[in-house]
Amino acid sequence: MDAVEIESARAQSWRLAQSQRGGELSPIEDALAASCAPDVRCHISHPFNETRGVEGVLEKYWRPLFNAFSNPERRDDIFVAGRFKNRIWTAATGHFVGVFENQWLNIPPSKHLTFIRFGEIIGFDGDRISDIFLMVDIIGAARQNGLDLVGKSRGAEIIAPGPGAHDGIRLNASPEKDTAQSMKLVDAMIAGLMRYDRVSLDSMHQEDFWRRDFLWYGPSGVGASRGLKGFQDYHQRPFLNFVPDRKGGDHVARFADGPYVASGGWPSIRATTSGEAWVGVTLPPDLPVTMRVMDFWRRDGAKFQENWVFIDIPDILRQCGQDLFAEL
Repeated sequence: MDAVEIESARAQSWRLAQSQRGGELSPIEDALAASCAPDVRCHISHPFNETRGVEGVLEKYWRPLFNAFSNPERRDDIFVAGRFKNRIWTAATGHFVGVFENQWLNIPPSKHLTFIRFGEIIGFDGDRISDIFLMVDIIGAARQNGLDLVGKSRGAEIIAPGPGAHDGIRLNASPEKDTAQSMKLVDAMIAGLMRYDRVSLDSMHQEDFWRRDFLWYGPSGVGASRGLKGFQDYHQRPFLNFVPDRKGGDHVARFADGPYVASGGWPSIRATTSGEAWVGVTLPPDLPVTMRVMDFWRRDGAKFQENWVFIDIPDILRQCGQDLFAEL
């Protein structure tokens, strides 16, 4: 019965995703009404944040998006389903693509084609969607249109590609052996991250979990990198200098589907700022912050080869007294 429920949720969530591919709003309205509980809880990255009900998410997120971008079309790179803590979840990442025609979040329009990177995790209660977690890389969308909301990324600023294996859309159940191997690997890797001794990055032994030439696709403001040294230089070291006491792994969902793993927390990390600059922004020390994070991994053999990462940077900066959108 468990497998049947997962596949039913997978099909329902995929229909909702497909409703977002045509560049029209009315199919999205119909699909949300058909698949969501009346009081569905929607958690969207800052400045959207929390809202409830289908009409709430349409008014707060979808209608402004369609007003700002002509025919925004969803393009999925990864789509997976599974179970975590007695609930069924689906997850997806990719881009919305549209021409930036009108102001969005106080960002001036450029009239140019724009790729809006997204990460999505959906939770089910019975046969209805009860929770939607949506991360949107607004900093990256603004940067494509000539507006830098934070400092220059240490890593490469790119439009993150889909999986190198070209098998990220998982519309059917994956072999249980593959799923279990991916889940075991991600749990071990996260446990390694939590062993940081605040002296050496080597204390986390991340070389045990990543292939030598792995690709890491961070959010705009951090950027992309290749290999363990690139990951450490462009993300891990600056991040841990910023919040050396960070504690993570508090996920609303973390599940595998064949060689893919998805996780997210709202928040999943709690930390205290050190006073070191991060993403080109100098922030005051000794501030407690929480971090909304979403990850997608692809395993190749015994180790991970790719990692797509979302961090709600605007929300972290807001907690530190800098609201990027209010300042525009």
